[in-house]
Amino acid sequence: MNLYQKWAAALSLVALTQVTHAQTPNLHAQIDQLANKLEPKVIQWRRDFHQNPELSNREVKTAEKIAKHLKSLGLEVKTGVAKTGVIGILKGGQPGPVVALRADMDALPVTERNSLPFASKVRTTFNNQEVGVMHACGHDTHVAMLMGAAEILAQNKKDIKGTVKFIFQPAEEGAPAGEEGGADVMVAQGALENPKVDAIFGLHINSATEVGTLKYRPQGTMASSDNFKIKVKGRQAHGAYPWMSVDPIVVSAQIINGIQTIVSRQMELTNEAAVITVGAIHGGVRTNIIPEEVEMIGTIRALDPKMQDQLHEKLRRTAEMIAASAGATATVEIVKNTPITYNHEALTAHMLPVLHTVAGQQNVVLTKAVTGAEDFAYYQQKVPGVFVFVGGMTKGQDPTKIPAHHTPDFMIDESGLKLGVRTLAYLAVDYLNNPLKK
Repeated sequence: MNLYQKWAAALSLVALTQVTHAQTPNLHAQIDQLANKLEPKVIQWRRDFHQNPELSNREVKTAEKIAKHLKSLGLEVKTGVAKTGVIGILKGGQPGPVVALRADMDALPVTERNSLPFASKVRTTFNNQEVGVMHACGHDTHVAMLMGAAEILAQNKKDIKGTVKFIFQPAEEGAPAGEEGGADVMVAQGALENPKVDAIFGLHINSATEVGTLKYRPQGTMASSDNFKIKVKGRQAHGAYPWMSVDPIVVSAQIINGIQTIVSRQMELTNEAAVITVGAIHGGVRTNIIPEEVEMIGTIRALDPKMQDQLHEKLRRTAEMIAASAGATATVEIVKNTPITYNHEALTAHMLPVLHTVAGQQNVVLTKAVTGAEDFAYYQQKVPGVFVFVGGMTKGQDPTKIPAHHTPDFMIDESGLKLGVRTLAYLAVDYLNNPLKK
């Protein structure tokens, strides 16, 4: 039995044997009733955000709409957190712990390509290029779902035991060049303090998961994301006389091939997946000149901290030694970006019955890890957190033929939003009724 199967068996046992600790039938009924009533409103919010997307750290109008809504619900509202972030605080009618719910707000520099009546026509400048702007990862749905959950919980304020923080975060996709932004800045500016958060929950819509389905995984759920740059320096020469050169292009090709063996031959992949990808390579100016220098850039993904360190060490060694073998030099720079999105094991088990209640046990799936990254990880480094996936694909479709996230044809079935709203609300009230024992 592999690790994945062991977790499936163990957590299924927890789900079957654990007392349905936090089920509050009256609140659940209220949440369900209000979610049905609010569904058209949530869809309309989503369409408005989709039609008017804003890039990372530029979510000004998006933030204004969110803040206006939260204030209308009587929440305490903080704006301008991490530049454009918004935090709403709902103090329940009874004392208790503090739980946070998070949604990301930013869109991508992608030109939308579909016939939706609310398709984005927005264009702007990104990295000195004119680009289209599109919610090509579903952040518009995340905002709308959390706004819906906030409205539902605000209407049940007197029955809530504790405090709910609604965190609307900018720049999940990464801040523009030369700027800071995202979850790490939200944390640094006190998003988890005053009042101090005890647990945090987040979700992500998935275009290849059927509507009505929730997917989760304990431990490493989404990968760390690190960037690397390798500069290979050789000796320049005429292209007709390569023996007079130390050709950095040939050396770079050998380094690229060598890098592929790090994951395939040097990492224990039965533990966790890992990825090293070269995304760009630049060198040379003409056909008949062997250049002096070549630069390549890429990404490193890992789901285990020890493996992450090993990948860094092996990348440096491979590049430097291959270059040295040819008489060249290689300089390797690695920048850590997003940590591993690590679902707290005990909290995941504690809240699994809640997921079963909200979606039906048959619709809650233990999923494999994802090598994409999520800066929700920064919150999880400070407090226990769980990040789940909610289905956004029309039932009966082939997930292998669905347009991927971050592409011009990305689509979401809006009938999946109601489950997201209910999931956020259930997680909040059930955790507050029965928090994880420390």
